[in-house]
Amino acid sequence: MSNAKLHLYLAAPRGFCAGVDRAIKIVEMAIEKWGAPVYVRHEIVHNKYVVDGLKEKGAVFVEELDECPVDRPVIFSAHGVPKAVPAEAERRRMVYVDATCPLVSKVHIEAERHHQNGLQMVMIGHAGHPEVLGTMGQLPEGEVILVETVADVAQVAPRDEGKLAFITQTTLSVDDTAAVVAALKARFPAIIGPHKEDICYATTNRQEAVKAIAPKISALLVIGAPNSSNSKRLVEVGRAAGCAYAQLVQRATDIDWRALEGAAAVGVTAGASAPEVLVNEVIDAFSARYDLTVELVETAQERVEFKVPRVLREPA
Repeated sequence: MSNAKLHLYLAAPRGFCAGVDRAIKIVEMAIEKWGAPVYVRHEIVHNKYVVDGLKEKGAVFVEELDECPVDRPVIFSAHGVPKAVPAEAERRRMVYVDATCPLVSKVHIEAERHHQNGLQMVMIGHAGHPEVLGTMGQLPEGEVILVETVADVAQVAPRDEGKLAFITQTTLSVDDTAAVVAALKARFPAIIGPHKEDICYATTNRQEAVKAIAPKISALLVIGAPNSSNSKRLVEVGRAAGCAYAQLVQRATDIDWRALEGAAAVGVTAGASAPEVLVNEVIDAFSARYDLTVELVETAQERVEFKVPRVLREPA
């Protein structure tokens, strides 16, 4: 340990959200109920540590349904899947459990409702992200127009400018999304938005906590996976809030200590799919190098819980 003093601000809320918690529980309960192996279409949540832990228990991760044998259960990831996936599982008479986060399902239902009312959808989200593919796959081809940025809004060519609604990916930056929504409303004044914000409570809360610690720190570490949308947004939010150095790390071994040289105050948070064990690992790594003071900065308390599907609560 060096004699250098360091103040570590620990953001709260951070780490697992209720949807991630539920998805992991679904895989564990499925293995308990049906035995191993249980197949999972796409990473259940975007975190290598979590995925590796579930592999050890008997989960097999695949990208597509046709990689799963028909005689073993399959679980759909928390990000949601296009409608064609459960339809194909039913056609193949497979046992499947949908671990889609209920807040993602809410967006699916919203899109369906607008479609039934004759509206074309504009989705704000990141091309290729599994949640976006799942949401766009709820409706027929051409019914959802994807935009990522304010610049994309100028290119939108709807069937009827008076019959539009918008939805968003649940893990976006609140501030960036507000700018895209403003551009959509300016260009299409009749566009209908969601009754309640599509960006989920956990994403919003984690971003608010980062904004609260950003003025106090010169460096921010976000614990999360490089394919985790909400984790990457936390890095961007930290930078936008004035934090000169903001870095995504999967584990303590990824910390660039040289970049932190001379820092007197560092912030630490974790994306919604990163377990607390990895946060503790990072704090321990700082403790080993510095005369460390840890201060919790809590901006909200989360008491949300989602039930697991009934099929897992019933005896085998």
